[in-house]
Amino acid sequence: MKTPLLRRLLVATAALSAFLAAPALAQLSVDVTGDIDSNLKIAVPALPAQQDVDTPAGTASDLGRKIAEVIAADLKGSGLFDPLGPGGMPGIAFPEVTNPVYDKWGAYQALAQGFVRTTGGEADITVGCYLYDVALKQELTRQGYVVAPRDWRRAAHKCADAIYARLSGESPFFDSRIAYIAESGPKGNRTKRLAIMDSDGANHRFITNGQSIALTPRWSPDYKSIVYVSYLGSRVRLYVYDYGSGQQRLVTESNNPTFAPRWSPDGRSILFSMAVAGNTDIYRVGASGGAPVRLTTSPGIDVGGSYSPDGSRIVFESDRSGGQQLYVMNADGSNQQRISHGGGRYATPEWSPRGDLIAFTKLSGDFKIAVMTPSGDNERILTNGWQDEQPTWSPNGRVLQFFRTTPGRQGSSQVWQVDLTGVNERRIPTPLSGSDPAWGPLLP
Repeated sequence: MKTPLLRRLLVATAALSAFLAAPALAQLSVDVTGDIDSNLKIAVPALPAQQDVDTPAGTASDLGRKIAEVIAADLKGSGLFDPLGPGGMPGIAFPEVTNPVYDKWGAYQALAQGFVRTTGGEADITVGCYLYDVALKQELTRQGYVVAPRDWRRAAHKCADAIYARLSGESPFFDSRIAYIAESGPKGNRTKRLAIMDSDGANHRFITNGQSIALTPRWSPDYKSIVYVSYLGSRVRLYVYDYGSGQQRLVTESNNPTFAPRWSPDGRSILFSMAVAGNTDIYRVGASGGAPVRLTTSPGIDVGGSYSPDGSRIVFESDRSGGQQLYVMNADGSNQQRISHGGGRYATPEWSPRGDLIAFTKLSGDFKIAVMTPSGDNERILTNGWQDEQPTWSPNGRVLQFFRTTPGRQGSSQVWQVDLTGVNERRIPTPLSGSDPAWGPLLP
């Protein structure tokens, strides 16, 4: 059964006019590239309910507690903040939402709180979110969202996004989704299914049934579709799955090995790699299908094209120099230039949505996640696992997800996350083993 999309998510207007006014000027700030050992302490108490009525997702009070837990977890996972969720602090009364008792929160620098309001049943819930500077006793921001009860997690992520953006000065990323490959079975005969989940691993859903092998998914820029590779017998197909309808359409198929599809920023084209007569090159095809256009012609293996955010250039890997290295070229395939010059090999590059960095897999003994500038300068290793590979960027270009394979004959893989400091690592929970994560843009 198809999971329905969020029915309505909007900034409340007349119904919230008494609660949502213009935010005060901020006094708190966080240097997101500074010392992560002095993270901002934020209190996140449970959101009180104006009226504790039943909804399909639990009572209004239950939702207030769960929303606060998600907000705290999101902020903690960013690596910038030190939040304490509702389990470790006193509750607040409904009038305190807009009139905090600051003396309660002297151990914290910031207070993130809000409210839940609904008439119960299938009626929408209204979630208000507020952020306060405890020392200055000043409001920093407030936002409100109206959602169906089943979509309370989206409201929680949006609240966390508002707090993150206000304190860090950066674009948010919590209200987003991940497509990945769910794996099960023995190492030599794995079932690989396309799956999706929220950025924190919640709301998991399998898309394919495992009868064919699914690989290397990527979200379209408008979040309506996922492109992926499907192997069934000797036929290799490039499919686009429509998230809204649950239908999929064929883009191209071949008897030749085909892999690593990537969308253009305007969503009109798809890059992919295909091996023909022992030579692997990068091709471009229209998102609706048609005749592929070959972009690389050098002998050897050219793989993994990823567009720059403006669509003008493509980064890819090639062994034309004798080992896997990173190259950039114009979107039409011209002006191909090598950018990696360090020791070891380089693979699976992906351009940051900011345009300032390229993430990749560094193969030097173990596999590691690393970044460099588009010119090939300032290479930095971010992880030190045994086999970390295939990075994918958060919508704001600050965090990367990747998959980590454990040593051993059965070597299972899991989805992990790391920020650009390289210190804040955490595993994203999935019901099965997971690989090939693909982070989508911020949800509309």
